[in-house]
Amino acid sequence: MTNVSNRRSMMGLFSGNTCIRSHQVRFVLREKGITTDIQNVDGKKVPEDLIALNPYASIPTLTDRELVIYDSGVIIEYLDERYPHPPLMPVSPVDRAKIRLALVSLEADIVSTAIELDAALGSRNENSLRKKLKSMLNSSLDLFSVNNYFLNDELTVIDCVLAPILWRLEYFGISLGKEHKAITDYMERVFSRETFQNSLSEDEEEMHL
Repeated sequence: MTNVSNRRSMMGLFSGNTCIRSHQVRFVLREKGITTDIQNVDGKKVPEDLIALNPYASIPTLTDRELVIYDSGVIIEYLDERYPHPPLMPVSPVDRAKIRLALVSLEADIVSTAIELDAALGSRNENSLRKKLKSMLNSSLDLFSVNNYFLNDELTVIDCVLAPILWRLEYFGISLGKEHKAITDYMERVFSRETFQNSLSEDEEEMHL
C-alpha cells in the first residue's frame, strides 16, 4: 500500500474532524491508498485558503492540482474513476446502476437523517431523529446479512458511505440488541479494516472509548 501511495500525486482535503461527509471521503482515500494533505476545519473560523477555493466554504473540499471539488458524492466518484484500483464500483454497467440507485436510497433514508441528528444533538428534535435513524436501519436489517458487505461480497462505495454513520451510533445514543446481529457483525467486519481505522480522526476515535 505504501509503495502505491508514494506513486500518487499529493491531493489536498479540507476536512472536519467529526464531519460525516468528510469521514466518508477519508475512508475512500485510505481504501485507495492516496497520499493526501488533510487540513482540519473546525469551529467558526474558516481558513482563507478554503474561502478562495470554494465559494460555499463547505467541507469536505478536495483539491487535485487545479481541480477543486466540494460535493462529497462527486469527490468519491472522482476518486474511484481517477484511481480505479482497488475498484469501489462494479465493472458491469448494470451493477454500477444498481449501486448508484442504492446510494440514492441510502442518502435519502439514512445519510440525511444521520446528518440531521448530528446537528440536532442537545436539541428537542434529537429523540425523534434518533428514532427515525434506528427505524431506517431496522428496515434495512435483512440486507446486512446477504453478503459480506452491504449488497456485495467486496467492499464498495456504499460501505464507505455507510460505515462512518454506523461508527457514530453509540455517540448518537443508539443501541443495538441481539436482533441487530447482522448489523453488528457487518460493523465488526468494516471497522476492523486497517483502512477504516486509518480514516478516523482523533475526535472520531474517542466516539468509541
